[in-house]
Amino acid sequence: MTLAADLYFSFRSPYSYLAIGRYRAMADEYDLDIALRIVWPIAVRDPDLLFTGNRAAPRYILMDSMRAAQFLGIPMRWPRPDPVVQDRDAGAIAKDQPLIRRVCRIGQAAVRRGKGMAFADEVSKIIFSGHVDGWDQGDHLAKAAERAGLDLAQLDAEAVSDVAGLDAEIAANQDALEAAGHWGVPTLVIDGEPFFGQDRIDTAKWRLEQMGMVKR
Repeated sequence: MTLAADLYFSFRSPYSYLAIGRYRAMADEYDLDIALRIVWPIAVRDPDLLFTGNRAAPRYILMDSMRAAQFLGIPMRWPRPDPVVQDRDAGAIAKDQPLIRRVCRIGQAAVRRGKGMAFADEVSKIIFSGHVDGWDQGDHLAKAAERAGLDLAQLDAEAVSDVAGLDAEIAANQDALEAAGHWGVPTLVIDGEPFFGQDRIDTAKWRLEQMGMVKR
């Protein structure tokens, strides 16, 4: 019996990047269907909430995610450019967010085509791996989409023609994440049970095996 889970994911989250490839590999190896659920980064969704926490948090997240990447053997560097337009000195989030809006909308268009996991994995690699500068320029996104079995021109066209529909689906993903009992990413939800963080993948796998997950 094929088991099902939902993976809540952000294109700006370094921890989502560290998780997506491993969850994709798990779904390829096991009789498991993981549905990608894209959410807006908290910096875009609720900037006020972002800045009410401890001021040391951003510095720690960067240090910890880099350390985790080294431990896992996953190449990583902070994106160039950052998907979220932000004044790092002042901390202000720009009102206009063309990069993250585009990548989330085309990602949701990929989900509609049943290729959300593959697309998120391939695009996260060009954003976070450090192998690409200007990931939003040239043919980087087009090649990432092609590796996922998709056509970037079609995704972009849908992202322009159905902004309201795609944005509504992304907002609904956030509501579903909160209904499942969490707020952050990456979170895998299995039968209503959330597993938050890239360091909970083995725990999630253990739970799935308890539920009868087997290799393909």
